[in-house]
Amino acid sequence: MFKPAPVDQSQLADALKPFGQSNMLPVGAYLDDEVLAWEKQHIFSGWVALGRAEELSRPRQMKAYPLGPSSVLVARGDDGVVRGFQNACRHRGHELLSCDAATEARAIVCPYHAWSYRLDGSLIGAPGHKDAEHFDTSDYPLFNVEVVEWHGWLFANGGTDKPFADHVEGLDEVVANYDGVDLVTAETHEYDVDANWKVIVENYQECYHCPSIHPELCKVSPPDSGDNLDPRGDWMGGDMDLRDFAATMSLDGHSDGTVMEHLNENQQHTVMYLALMPNMLLSLHPDYVMTHLLTPIAPGKTRIRCSWAFPRKVVEEEGFDPSYAVDFWDITNRQDWTACESVQRGMQTPTYVPGPLAPAEDGVYDFVTYVARAYAGESDD
Repeated sequence: MFKPAPVDQSQLADALKPFGQSNMLPVGAYLDDEVLAWEKQHIFSGWVALGRAEELSRPRQMKAYPLGPSSVLVARGDDGVVRGFQNACRHRGHELLSCDAATEARAIVCPYHAWSYRLDGSLIGAPGHKDAEHFDTSDYPLFNVEVVEWHGWLFANGGTDKPFADHVEGLDEVVANYDGVDLVTAETHEYDVDANWKVIVENYQECYHCPSIHPELCKVSPPDSGDNLDPRGDWMGGDMDLRDFAATMSLDGHSDGTVMEHLNENQQHTVMYLALMPNMLLSLHPDYVMTHLLTPIAPGKTRIRCSWAFPRKVVEEEGFDPSYAVDFWDITNRQDWTACESVQRGMQTPTYVPGPLAPAEDGVYDFVTYVARAYAGESDD
């Protein structure tokens, strides 16, 4: 069973009841440092989304990404292969790159004592050790971290035995028509939200709140539309319809892009919202894809990197402006963050206990039970 004391076991049992009888997660799950530390070790130690593979499109490009309680260095070699390594020098453990920093170089060089490594992780040399009697460079390669490119996104294995194919089981056919490899990121925003990462995912998993706080969204998409998918891997989500006049999610429903060429009839008139555990929210529109990547900073603080990607040929058109999509979602994002921050503050009231899920919150139930099973030791990982 889950070890940290802040998670009330009776509240955890209530969260695991069948849909229609269950409550939200125990309140301590959102408020306590001990819980977040456990989540980083046990939930954020599986397959974690890092970002777009286009960030490392050329050989010799490298970047460090957060991964669980530490970080991973990802480099594209001269052979075009992306490889991941623990972001720690084999000498004294100094970070090879600061987290979220990027560079382009022929070798990986530790900034502390200048130990240098090839882009396959093998040690080239260590200053002062040339004539050391018992020192062999082959004994000190960087430790490998499994990294996968999937439809244009990078994922790293934080320590699970689960194959990546099982992690995303059933999603390839959902995502494939959006030609993710061909997408180009046109704009990225970063938000620091004073709310627990799970509050943000729960908000993403329902539109029960949309009539109350999202007038712009409701104008172009009926809040009670769509259906949730039956998740088979470590993900959950579903689609929502666009109104008849709307080509996409924008303030007036118009698009300054083009419909992606391989979408089927249904995909041309819907938006698919997917949560890939533990940190990726993927929103698939007829003409662009929006990604939220979540990094928990503290129990009540989450950093969110939101990016908008479009087909390459659209971005390369002279005068292309992504603001029709970016402006809409920046407004909607900020509405969501305000609500999530209010939830976080409200849960700190002394008498708060988890409430029941509404009939329209079956997507939230998928997420809550995923986390609750991990707390209870029932995770596949």
